[in-house]
Amino acid sequence: MTDELLEHFLIEGRELTTQAGEDLDALMRAPDDRARLDSCFRAIHTLKGSVGLFDLPAMGRLLHASEDQLAALRQGASIATDTLVTLVEVVDQVDRWLNDLERGGGLPEDAATIGERLTARLGEKTAGGEAGEHGVAIRYVPRADAYFAGDDPVAIMAAVPGLRTLEVSLRDAPGPLADYDPFQCNLVFQATSGAPLHEVEAALRWVKDQIELSPVAEIEQRAEEGGANGGPSTRTIRVETARIDRLADITNDLLIAKNGMSSLLSQVDALEGGRAVSQALRVQQARVDRLVTDLHGAVARARLTPLTPLFGRFPRLVRETARALGKAVDFTCVGGDVEIDKDIVDGLFEPLLHVLRNALDHGIEAPDVRRGAGKPEKGVLSLVARPEGDRVVLEVRDDGAGVDPAGIRDLAKARGLIDEATAETLDDRQALDLIFLPGFSTARTVSEISGRGVGMDAVRAAITAVGGRVEFESVAGKGSVVRLTLPISMVVTGLLIVACGGERYGLRLNEVRETVRVDADRIVPVRDREAFQLRDQVTPLIALSDLLGLPKSPNDQAVRRVVVAQVSGEPIGFSVDTIVGRMDAAVRPMSGLLANLPGVAGSALLEDGDVLMVLDLAELIS
Repeated sequence: MTDELLEHFLIEGRELTTQAGEDLDALMRAPDDRARLDSCFRAIHTLKGSVGLFDLPAMGRLLHASEDQLAALRQGASIATDTLVTLVEVVDQVDRWLNDLERGGGLPEDAATIGERLTARLGEKTAGGEAGEHGVAIRYVPRADAYFAGDDPVAIMAAVPGLRTLEVSLRDAPGPLADYDPFQCNLVFQATSGAPLHEVEAALRWVKDQIELSPVAEIEQRAEEGGANGGPSTRTIRVETARIDRLADITNDLLIAKNGMSSLLSQVDALEGGRAVSQALRVQQARVDRLVTDLHGAVARARLTPLTPLFGRFPRLVRETARALGKAVDFTCVGGDVEIDKDIVDGLFEPLLHVLRNALDHGIEAPDVRRGAGKPEKGVLSLVARPEGDRVVLEVRDDGAGVDPAGIRDLAKARGLIDEATAETLDDRQALDLIFLPGFSTARTVSEISGRGVGMDAVRAAITAVGGRVEFESVAGKGSVVRLTLPISMVVTGLLIVACGGERYGLRLNEVRETVRVDADRIVPVRDREAFQLRDQVTPLIALSDLLGLPKSPNDQAVRRVVVAQVSGEPIGFSVDTIVGRMDAAVRPMSGLLANLPGVAGSALLEDGDVLMVLDLAELIS
């Protein structure tokens, strides 16, 4: 078993178990969904074939039994809930075995026992017949003296019931025609039959010493080269992540070099007779700009990966956690087709797993408690992903007990995380944010699920490390939402550069709607803030210097230069000293002592070597 082959098998195996799990979950809700049943059968069938490349008999036998069960369902056997439950357990077990293979290169010692137990349960579902068999593969090699024995091989094969395919070939390559012996049988028959195994055996009982029979799964009659929707197939290759990372680093360096051309062109303009040269260079610079932008876009897309494999790891873990806690939960994942940078996806498993476990442990109540509160016994837990501009938002939402902000304040004070004076200044949103403090936990007792005082602070640190942010919302008695906002790509971002208080800052271009000049007489006070009329809409106005704690510019009292940005779905104007220009840059998350700097999404390198701080406007005004 080579490392490369095993790696590919693990990747494909997890994709197939994810698909089978999603299909079975859908069948739980809609047992008549034929497309889902077919999809699940194909996933298990493909996985069984891949397992055959390795010495994994326990997994192979279990998948073969599962395939037979699914084949019986496709032929019309009734789909019972307990059958689907058993198949879900099979998929979960295979997923665990894949983890064991990744960790230790083999299955655990109890694999055979577990496999036999689940196989026996599947056998009970198909007991009473051979409905699980969708066909029989036949290989018939007649004896050379078959004709003298009175056998007619062609007639024998023609008598096989349910014959579907038949291929006749020569056992030995033909020699010279002069040596041909018409009384010697030199034929080989290979066929498939849709009849039950015992009927095929009966038809071939007189030549049973010359045949090989093997039950096979039903052969798909429709071509699948065009995909599920009949479109052209997508060709893919697997590339080492390190190669893509190296390509991204090279394109980032190229981008910095491209940005540095602007200052060089300004120097050429200042030379005698240099304007004509600079104009020609600018034409070429524009071409280079387009090519570099296209290259960065291609590299960024190459690094994107769908969330489906990540999401596929959670249903089993949620089921196991809920079972350990004695709770009933309906868990759904939506948005697995959303794509995001692979480096970000690789760092999401642990934070999301902790958030889901918290929701199960602290959020969703026990069945008897839910009944007393007038709720259904089964709680609802969801993981949803959706794109928003150049960001992706992931939400973990539950309909559990929720969190009381007053209780959070009290717990934080009791644990010495804040003092009384600080607690009194916090509004409800700020109080809920205390759950991200190191050492904070709402658990009353320590358990294997949660409650060790390390959790949501680690979640925020992990998400911040990749340039994202975490928010928490809750309504007592109704439920909670943990929202992760993440960049789609870590390769390149369009930035608007502004100057404020003598410093330059970057604003993400996808958040900027427009830039305007606003006369002071158009600005009106609204309580302790300001606003201005932007066409037919009153728009809040905030001085960026105030948000950053910088001295105000004298221009703030005359004509304001305003960047209108879309923040949390609403337009907000930010007054700045100067609008410097725009650039494409590789934005990297903050690290070290600056990792948790509020209101900063990351940093980028300017053409002159200076570091540009890229602002997170939503976090700045929150």
